[in-house]
Amino acid sequence: MPVESPLTIPLSLLIIFGVAKLMAEIFERLRLPGIVGEIVAGVLVGPQVLHWLEPNTILSAFSDLGLIFLLFRVGLEVRPSSFRRAGKLASLVAVCGVILPFLTGAGIMLLWRASFVESCFIGVAMVATSVGITAKALAEQGALHMPAAQVILAAAVYDDILGLLALALVTSFARGAVRPFELLFTAVVAIGFTMLTLHWGTPVMQRILRHLSPRLRISETEFALAMVVLFALSVLAVFAGVAPIVGAFLAGMAMSESVERRVHDMTGGVTEVFLPFFLAGIGMRLDLAIFRDTSTLLLASLIIAGAIVSKLAGCGLGALSMGRTDALRVGVGMIPRGEVGMVVAQIGAAMGVIPHNLYGIVVAMSVVTTLAAPPLLRAVFPRKHPD
Repeated sequence: MPVESPLTIPLSLLIIFGVAKLMAEIFERLRLPGIVGEIVAGVLVGPQVLHWLEPNTILSAFSDLGLIFLLFRVGLEVRPSSFRRAGKLASLVAVCGVILPFLTGAGIMLLWRASFVESCFIGVAMVATSVGITAKALAEQGALHMPAAQVILAAAVYDDILGLLALALVTSFARGAVRPFELLFTAVVAIGFTMLTLHWGTPVMQRILRHLSPRLRISETEFALAMVVLFALSVLAVFAGVAPIVGAFLAGMAMSESVERRVHDMTGGVTEVFLPFFLAGIGMRLDLAIFRDTSTLLLASLIIAGAIVSKLAGCGLGALSMGRTDALRVGVGMIPRGEVGMVVAQIGAAMGVIPHNLYGIVVAMSVVTTLAAPPLLRAVFPRKHPD
C-alpha cells in the first residue's frame, strides 16, 4: 500500500489496535496476561509472520504516546510520601540492578570473544528496566500500592538515570573521547530534576489547581491542566537528560493528591487507546531470522538467560531487607527491558559498533524479557482490588 494512500493511517491503526485487543482477549480467556497477547499481536502482524505492517514513524509516535500516558496514569495512583519512603531502598535496588546485569552482559560477550566496545554495549542494553510493562502488569493485579511495587517504581526511576549515565560513558568511549565533566553535569541535572519534582511537585500543583480551576471556563479544566503538566514535565525530563516517561511518571505523582477521580478515569481511557501500539510495537521489531544460525541462537539464549537471572538476583539482593518474598517480587518486577534495550541497540548500530546479529539478539532479549515479566509478576504478586 503506497504511503500517500488515504487508507494508510486508519488501516494501520485498525490492524494494530484490533489484532492487539483480539489477542489480549484470547490470552485472558486462557488465563494468561492480556499484555503478552498484545505483544504477540505485534509479532503476528509485523514483518516476521503476516507482513501486514512494518515499524514506521506514525506507529512509533503512537507507541511513545502510549508509554507516556501509561506512566502518567501509574503516577496518578502513587502517593509521593510512599514513593519517598522507598527512596533509599530503591536506590540500592537500582545500583545492584545495574552493576550485575552490566557485568553479566559484558562478561558473556567477552567470553564469546567479542570486542570490548561491543561487550560494553550489550552490558548497557541489559541495564535499564522498562517500567511500563511492569507498571501495566501491577495495575492489572491491583498491586500498585504494595511495598514491593513502590520500590519497583522508585528503583526504575533511578535505574533510568544510571542507565543513561552508563550509555553516555560507553558511547563516549566508543567515540574515543570520554568527557568526565559532561557526565557529571548530566548526572547532577538528571538527579536534581527528579528530586525537585518529587519533593515540590505536589504542593506546587495543589496551588496551581486551587487558583486556576475556578477561573478557567474551558471544559474538563482539571484534565486539560493535567495534560499541560504531563507534556511540560516530559519535555523538561528530556532537557534534564532522562527519558520523557520519567517526567510523565513524576507529573502523575505530583497531581495524584490534587485531581478528582474523573481525571484518573479520562487518563485511563486515553491510555487504553494508545497503549496497544506500544505493546505491539515491541513484538513487531523481533527478527526471527537471526535464530536460523546455531551460534547466534546459542549466544541469544545466553544473553536472554543472563538478562533475566542478573536482574532477578541483583535487584532481589538489593531488596533482601524486605524479606525473601518481597525481594523476589522486586527482582521479577525489574526484569523487562522493553523499548529501552532496543534504543541502546539502535545507538550502537548507528555508530557502527553493533553488527546486525548482535542488534537482533538485543531486540530478542528485550522482547523475551518483556514477555516473561507479566506471567511471573502474576505468579508472585497476589491479585488485589485497587484501593
